[in-house]
Amino acid sequence: AETDLVHDTEIGQPPSRGYQWDDGEERVLVNNKCKCVTVTSKFVPSKDNPEEEVLERNIRIIVPLKSRENISDPTSPLRTTFVYRMTELCKKCDPVEIELGGETYQAQQSNSCNEPETCYTYNRDKCYTTTFPFVYHGETKHIQAALTPTSCYAE
Repeated sequence: AETDLVHDTEIGQPPSRGYQWDDGEERVLVNNKCKCVTVTSKFVPSKDNPEEEVLERNIRIIVPLKSRENISDPTSPLRTTFVYRMTELCKKCDPVEIELGGETYQAQQSNSCNEPETCYTYNRDKCYTTTFPFVYHGETKHIQAALTPTSCYAE
């Protein structure tokens, strides 16, 4: 099985034994749509010793400068602080199945998955809604509207 997430290899250091990436392909380690961050890695020839390979990691961050403090509220102030922590970006919260003693269990690979994530832009895979006042025949009703309709409604 391929290793999807490299934890213990630093940028520019020789790779540890056990990694099965010998095809020269770039691997996506993180694709966080909520924070607009992509982290990739690839084994490349060492500049010091071309016979050796080192793990090169590339981090691409797109800062959404017109993002609001509350992305679901178009009247909230523009966001001025953007925080990116690799430990948060790299956490894997999707449950995986593991087998112990002949029985299958669901497990998470991170222990901080229940904490809410601050998003700087919409994750197009999630449904975001907001409530707004709607006046009809002099009567005001509060209506819920989808901010990401394609994620909120089944086709």
